Amino acid sequence: MFKIDHIGIAVKNMAESNELFARLLGTPHYKVERVESEHVSTSFFRIGDSKIELLEASDPESAVAKFIEKRGEGIHHIAFEVVDIHAEILRLEGEGFVVLNRVPKLGADNKLVAFLHPKSSNGVLVELCQSV
Repeated sequence: MFKIDHIGIAVKNMAESNELFARLLGTPHYKVERVESEHVSTSFFRIGDSKIELLEASDPESAVAKFIEKRGEGIHHIAFEVVDIHAEILRLEGEGFVVLNRVPKLGADNKLVAFLHPKSSNGVLVELCQSV
């Protein structure tokens, strides 16, 4: 069973975006974290049972930097929390989805993560995440 964990939003300037989203959501961000493996800095806002994750590239060659260069700032991915990420990867591959990383890696917010290629999910980058 899936639950929306967060929506990732690619931003150019974390400080400005934190201020903007704090005004929009009426609450400050609660955590900032750097994810070296993805070359991003993240900032999280709690929205009920879900979160908004702002993503700022820390390397011009990172996927987030390339996303912003190609599409501009905006929604980058939707993340679904799963109970068993390994089982979900196998299940989704069996359903014909293209999994970008068959071996989950440690991501932000102390989660194991794996991504589905947007070409196999109607243009949406899907992140699977499991709490560690």
